[in-house]
Amino acid sequence: MVEKGGYVRDILALAPGAEATARGWVKTRTEFPAHYFVKVSDGSSFADLQLLVEKDAIDEATMAQVTTGACVEASGVIVPSAGKEQPTDLKVSRLAVHGAADPATYYLQKKRMNLETLREIAHFRTRTNTFGAVFRVRNRLAFAVHEFFQSRGFMLVHSPIITASDAEGAGQMFQVTTFDIGAPPRDGGGEVDFGQDFFGRPSHLTVSGQLEAEIFALAFTNVYTFGPTFRAENSNTARHLAEFWMIEPEMAFCDLDGDKALAEDFLKFIIEAVMRDCQRDLEFFQQFYDKQLIPTLENVVANRFEQITYTEAVELITGAKKKWEYPVRWGTDLQSEHERFLTEEVFRKPVVVTGYPKEIKAFYMRENDDGRTVRAMDVLAPRIGEIIGGSQREDRLEVLERKVAEQCATHGTDPEAYRWYLELRKYGGVEHSGFGLGFERMMMYLTGMSNIRDVIPFPRYPGHADF
Repeated sequence: MVEKGGYVRDILALAPGAEATARGWVKTRTEFPAHYFVKVSDGSSFADLQLLVEKDAIDEATMAQVTTGACVEASGVIVPSAGKEQPTDLKVSRLAVHGAADPATYYLQKKRMNLETLREIAHFRTRTNTFGAVFRVRNRLAFAVHEFFQSRGFMLVHSPIITASDAEGAGQMFQVTTFDIGAPPRDGGGEVDFGQDFFGRPSHLTVSGQLEAEIFALAFTNVYTFGPTFRAENSNTARHLAEFWMIEPEMAFCDLDGDKALAEDFLKFIIEAVMRDCQRDLEFFQQFYDKQLIPTLENVVANRFEQITYTEAVELITGAKKKWEYPVRWGTDLQSEHERFLTEEVFRKPVVVTGYPKEIKAFYMRENDDGRTVRAMDVLAPRIGEIIGGSQREDRLEVLERKVAEQCATHGTDPEAYRWYLELRKYGGVEHSGFGLGFERMMMYLTGMSNIRDVIPFPRYPGHADF
């Protein structure tokens, strides 16, 4: 049990004269003729606690172990600070070292380290200022997600990680099998006989919890999933991971307009929560990683999102006197450079784009009456581009049957895997909508970190599954 005032964040708020016990890891130790200053962190706040250790109060053998990286426990009384960086110190009367660290070989030194180097020592990067701030923000952001949906009556659904259906239709999925991959059983035609596999059919790690969320939305009305998803895309960009977390609400009796409104409210709520409770962390990110971070976040919260169609977006992009790396025409997907142009140069605020061509969107999106577009939406934000993708779902049985057949023919998947999805439309179906927010993409937006591998505890990407 943690005693009151035991966290560094609580001790920092105590007035002089209060007694406290701090536990944490040493970040720096500075020696003076009559005393030591020892900076200690337990991860609970951006600010460290400074210990004032007088040389005649603690024996030399103990102090010899108090080096960077050591785990210590210190008790004493709060006093006005003898330094200039903080208002108070903890004047130590008792000090114990729980775990020593050899300063000659300890990974972290008193200097700024390259983020790529820190990824190779993910078991210690959490002790740095940068990653302490990253994961405090991640914690607050996750809590804000639940606050938002729970306060609006949404039910949390734990969607499955193992699935037999491809929600995105992209086919880039990790396969799950118990077969000896060197000698799997084969049928009479020489093909792998998945009927003998653990699940009796080809199975994969999920790319989305959406399809299962639809089941619950058509029974509980408003639901959301928040869990890990996987994509076997051989990409080494700063925006891609093989394992990432997704937030996916699904709402019955909801059209695209309701979907857009919820997405805007959601983004503003979670940004405000992090700005309110992680102010010092965001100030650090603005100082070292993105000079416009806080003004950018304030802009999202303060403005109504612009609403345009895909066709209007293409006209704005093609009409601009700019040289594009990826030229765009009607029917092609928008790239990050186009999305940032719309949000940063044209409208200077978030933009919701709707009415995308059906060929570039998923099979489950409701077709518009023009036969060319679907009721899809992408929420674009300054500095990062697409941050939310969603749609009104196809609720017409005959239309969805056609689209499922086309998808299965294209990707060689079994139509039986979607039988239950079609039956949702056959028995008590109703219009419904939803969207997805990539949690790590949102983390990049909130922190200004430029590489997605630096906003998740243990990144998984091609060639890397360490820790």
